[in-house]
Amino acid sequence: MKKFLILAALSTVLLSCSANRDQVLKVYNWSDYIDESVLPEFEAWYKAQTGEDIKIVYQTFDVNETMLSKIEKGHEDYDVVCPSDYIIERMLNEGLLLPLDFASLPDEINYIELNKSPYIKGVFDEINPTINANDYSVAYMWGTSGIIYNTEKVTAEEAGTWNVIRNPKFAGQILIKDAPRDVYGPVLIYLKQQELKEGKVTLQELMHDSSDASIAAVESFLKEVKPGVLGWEADFGKDQMTKGRGVVSLNWSGDAVWAIEEAAEVGVSLDYIVPDEGSNVWFDGWVIPKYAKNVKAATYFISFMCRPDIAIRNMDGTGYVSANGAYEVLESQIDEQYDPIDLSYFFGEQAASVCVNPVLYPDKAVIDRCALEHDWGKDTDKLLAMWSRVKGDNASGMTYVIIVLALLAIIAAIVFSNKSRKRRRKKTSHR
Repeated sequence: MKKFLILAALSTVLLSCSANRDQVLKVYNWSDYIDESVLPEFEAWYKAQTGEDIKIVYQTFDVNETMLSKIEKGHEDYDVVCPSDYIIERMLNEGLLLPLDFASLPDEINYIELNKSPYIKGVFDEINPTINANDYSVAYMWGTSGIIYNTEKVTAEEAGTWNVIRNPKFAGQILIKDAPRDVYGPVLIYLKQQELKEGKVTLQELMHDSSDASIAAVESFLKEVKPGVLGWEADFGKDQMTKGRGVVSLNWSGDAVWAIEEAAEVGVSLDYIVPDEGSNVWFDGWVIPKYAKNVKAATYFISFMCRPDIAIRNMDGTGYVSANGAYEVLESQIDEQYDPIDLSYFFGEQAASVCVNPVLYPDKAVIDRCALEHDWGKDTDKLLAMWSRVKGDNASGMTYVIIVLALLAIIAAIVFSNKSRKRRRKKTSHR
């Protein structure tokens, strides 16, 4: 654990003894999802802006539902948390969020309003038909779901369809993200291509579709996929791709950036594509829970995170893509090695032709065939039950091979070495 986080943990104990809660800001975020140097910098900035002292108590989580459970029970008075899109939707529906008081910020430091992407605003407008999510949340990072593929083994044409994950040509070399929501949406989009083309259904409607018929269709498709699956993975998929053990991975764009860069260093050529049929987009965003005790500092913190230079540092430090719409953020990513793409939807008309890594920022033509995931409410149990049935029956032969090899490796390490293996640095998945 980094120095600041150690100090933050100690501060938790010390500050809990203090009654002056308005000098404490409790932040609850994903692991490895911030440039930690910005945290003490915020404390100094807040003092300069308000004349008031503030100390951050910074804690992390690895699963959305873990965070949500603490908020729902009211046992934790976190001031700022960073849930994913469908959890933000659920928290809105359950009345667990406080509205963001943008008006309380001086205009010159209201970076929330100054740097909001028009695309982000539009997508957040769709989260809840009766409650504007833009009044309760601010996007932090975002991305797409797509296919990471080995360019020496898989063509762009083969990877450009979701059907690639059941292509027998790649059996035993296919990795699937162990994230039912992020797999269900793309598969359903693939299965409903004809209805989409005929205008009988929209992408947004599919993102809400929890019907028994659609669940059964996706389940049937995934059971066809299963015999060729090398692994259902939470975080090791990108690593397996960099080592050439997998050639196709249903994954997130943030992981793709990391995998492509790491693979290049060892001579493995990877690329990422959003299949032609369409896909989903995802977001993580800052919110203030209803049990927060320091709303003022929380509002200032969210605004500070939207300051362009801070957004760039967080983007560089995590490997994920900032949802900040400031042109300075775009300028920091311009690279002439890439062909021009249209990012006008995200940064405005001045970005209609810019040279940016398309894995980081999809071209407008790609984003036009993507839609935001949604919370299923009580029907979520049906999704999880389907996922359990798909994964739980008859693990593939390759899965058993991996398990056996892993066990042998552990035994060998215990018997022949007392040295702990050096843990290689890698980004943590957040979906």
